[in-house]
Amino acid sequence: MKISTSYLFDRAISQMTTVQTDLAHTQALVASGKQVLNPSDAPNQAAAIQRLQSALNKQDSYAKTLATVQSRLSAEDSTLQNASDLLIRIKEISVQAANGTVGPESRISLSTELKGLRSQLLSLANASDANGNYLFSGSRLKSAPFAEVDQGHVVYKGDQTRVYVSVGDGRSIPFNRTGTNAFVGVTRTDSAGQKSNREFFSAIDDLIEGVNKSDLAVIQRGLSENDSMLNGITLALANVGTDSNVADHQLSVIDQTKIALKTTLSNFEDLDMPKAITQMNKQMLALEASQSSFAKISQLNLFNFIK
Repeated sequence: MKISTSYLFDRAISQMTTVQTDLAHTQALVASGKQVLNPSDAPNQAAAIQRLQSALNKQDSYAKTLATVQSRLSAEDSTLQNASDLLIRIKEISVQAANGTVGPESRISLSTELKGLRSQLLSLANASDANGNYLFSGSRLKSAPFAEVDQGHVVYKGDQTRVYVSVGDGRSIPFNRTGTNAFVGVTRTDSAGQKSNREFFSAIDDLIEGVNKSDLAVIQRGLSENDSMLNGITLALANVGTDSNVADHQLSVIDQTKIALKTTLSNFEDLDMPKAITQMNKQMLALEASQSSFAKISQLNLFNFIK
């Protein structure tokens, strides 16, 4: 078999090119810290990495949703606590007004204070979250839930729809609350035993009018209804607390899930750095050896042996 100089050159160049390519690939792996640079390098492994990253992104999305829910729940809790305090103050004033020793002029002064408290309650009922969405309008987040219409009469403009958001695989929690769920109206029974419903702010307006007119029967009825409305606020606060506990627990579940996913992803994705650096050093030595051999081969010439 004849071995030409051209063949030796081509063989040496091919060998060096292969070693250089392998070295460049290893250096790229070390620089990135990843096992797979291109999906074509390891299709199955790349597919597994993509699935794990998608799962992590989904958990991040759940966590962001939960953060928004927790922010709303915190706003609801603060608003309802303030509303509870105002109702307690309304009861204190009503008790004072129900005292038979208090004169009509004093009751008129007390009714003025009650009007101010009622205005504060209406402001709380129309409170919004950090994103400008109303807290107690049901699914109509951009519409104020309570509005004053004919001669200051307050009506509920929201709806009764509760919106649930996904916070986990197969897990959802309520995102909103209806105004009638938080600011609960009352049921009255007249002398004939007939029952009728009265909205939250209408009941407060009736109480204010009773105090202003020194109508002790209306004041006493208002005191009883105040307890009912306060119970409604208290129940809404309890529901907010329950939802907050559920959100906190779900966030903990998400954190644990993310840790497990990141651990698995690391096994598929992160490079074994000591092993890769050792491999890179071996390839560098191999390249140097190839270059040295090529340098010697390129100097060989049969004419050097002719005397």
